[in-house]
Amino acid sequence: MKVAVEMGNATNGVAAALDLEELLATRLLVQGNSGSGKSHLLRRLLEQSAPWVQQVVLDPEGDFVTLADKFGHLVIEADRTEAELAGIAGRIRQHRVSAVLNLEGLDVEQQMRCAAAFLGGMFDADRDHWYPVLVVVDEAQLFAPAVAGEVSDEARRLSLGAMTDLMCRGRKRGLAGVIATQRLAKLAKNVAAEASNFLMGRTFLDIDMARAADLLGMERRQAETFRDLQRGEFVALGPALSRRPLPIVIGTVETSARSTSPKLSPLPEAPPDARDLIFTRDPVGAAPRPVRHAPPPVRPTQDILTQLAQTRIPAEQGQATLFPDIDEAEREEQIGVAMRELLEDPDAGFRAVPVLYQDFLVRCRIRRVPGEPLDLSAFRRRLAIARAAVDGDVAKSDVWQDTLALSERLPDDVQGVFLLVAQAAVTGAPCPSDAVLARAYGTHSMARARRLLTYFEEKGLLVQRTDFHGRRILAFPDLGLETAAGDPSLPDALAS
Repeated sequence: MKVAVEMGNATNGVAAALDLEELLATRLLVQGNSGSGKSHLLRRLLEQSAPWVQQVVLDPEGDFVTLADKFGHLVIEADRTEAELAGIAGRIRQHRVSAVLNLEGLDVEQQMRCAAAFLGGMFDADRDHWYPVLVVVDEAQLFAPAVAGEVSDEARRLSLGAMTDLMCRGRKRGLAGVIATQRLAKLAKNVAAEASNFLMGRTFLDIDMARAADLLGMERRQAETFRDLQRGEFVALGPALSRRPLPIVIGTVETSARSTSPKLSPLPEAPPDARDLIFTRDPVGAAPRPVRHAPPPVRPTQDILTQLAQTRIPAEQGQATLFPDIDEAEREEQIGVAMRELLEDPDAGFRAVPVLYQDFLVRCRIRRVPGEPLDLSAFRRRLAIARAAVDGDVAKSDVWQDTLALSERLPDDVQGVFLLVAQAAVTGAPCPSDAVLARAYGTHSMARARRLLTYFEEKGLLVQRTDFHGRRILAFPDLGLETAAGDPSLPDALAS
């Protein structure tokens, strides 16, 4: 079904139409300096396509929440945990509800973490819910920065990974990315390169004009024309727009943003007693004028959870504490219980490690586990060992200690998968199937799980072979052990 969305008029007076079905398959990049009309363009696209396709908007400034009044978009405030946002995203795909994720009021790192969790929830939705969705990301340079900024490396990695998945692999899952940025130079190249449609607005910096001209297939001498574009004027190119660069003027919109551009207005005439008005104090007993205090700085969620985990109520002298000190063995037991409860959740295998870490800290706080909480690195290691699920006797054996030493050669995010297959060799169990390995790695992709085994083999940690029935066997030369034969195509029992 072909749906033409009218974006405005071309310079020759002909209506400029956008093929919505083609856009869903080829994605869109919008670029323009502040004040060039990017938000106006996105609003026009959202309004014109609202009756035809589900929409999700990542809104860092709260400009698009007004779509709810006219078109019924669900406004989602981002002051939630990352696990809640991922769950909401999955249900949005299931029930095909258009929504606006309002990130206003959060600092940049919190916005990146919330956006990563939300996009991850949409990306990991069940295959039965892969309906087409137009995913609009305003100020995309915040979520996919070309270089590291003042945010933590982990937040940048999560956000950049989610944006890369949206633009590179989202098409097969029905996710069509529409990203807008003020500067192409600030946007990660692997994210911008996946768009096949472009709408380039006014820009002044040479590096941005040169990149815009390259993307549109224009000569470098033509790049100067981007300086002359007026507000709301864009040059369009792409299979959903035009096969040749086409200047267009964006049409009007039905809704408006809560924030508006500043307008000049004349100053009032200065009163003759201006000095007295300003410097004379209010009379005693007069009603105090309201003072608007600056809001407190927003702290990252992880810092708050860490502080809460470290908080202890001091006991009064001579009075027994409600939670007496316990020895290290009991503390380890409580940590182990919290870890087991965490892994009993059937969705735990597909949740990001930072999200699991926050859940783990909350469980430890509820149990009043004393001492310093585990840091994220230590939690990753314990999580990898816990997912291997070895019993007490095997855990104390020398061969398992050698296995743990081998796993330390690998990056943190793949240690859990290695320990899972090594545990099968130590216990003589059948080789885990692709579905089990995928869950251990936190993905639904069987191919990615198989590539991990190839990666381990390239590292010299194991050797793969198959028997006459096509079942897989993994041998570990350093341990002198191998798994029993296992069918790689078996389903994951925990996921059923």
